[in-house]
Amino acid sequence: VQLVESGGGLVQPGGSLRLSCAASGFTSSSFVMHWARQAPGKGLEWVSGIGSDGRTFYADSMKGRFTISGDNAKNTMYLQMNSLKPEDTAVYYCAMGSSWGSAYDYWGQGTQVTVSS
Repeated sequence: VQLVESGGGLVQPGGSLRLSCAASGFTSSSFVMHWARQAPGKGLEWVSGIGSDGRTFYADSMKGRFTISGDNAKNTMYLQMNSLKPEDTAVYYCAMGSSWGSAYDYWGQGTQVTVSS
């Protein structure tokens, strides 16, 4: 399984970005995909997840600002990020697990998001 993120970059506070995670090489119809991030000098933080069952969940600090979605035809997951804040600056990773609550089996290489004026 290969996960490839894209869409990161530099954005001003209050701006928006859409991250993409293209998945390939998996055959299971049951899976959960997640976004996680790591800010400079901090640990990994879970952001959001979407399951093959259609359920979505968000970390409290992202609710109302971030939207996770998926395009099954393209095997791609998205994270629409609005009202970005400097504290959202981090490397964003996508990850895949087999079910809600399971360990992440696969990770992407990450994409840098920098929120700064």
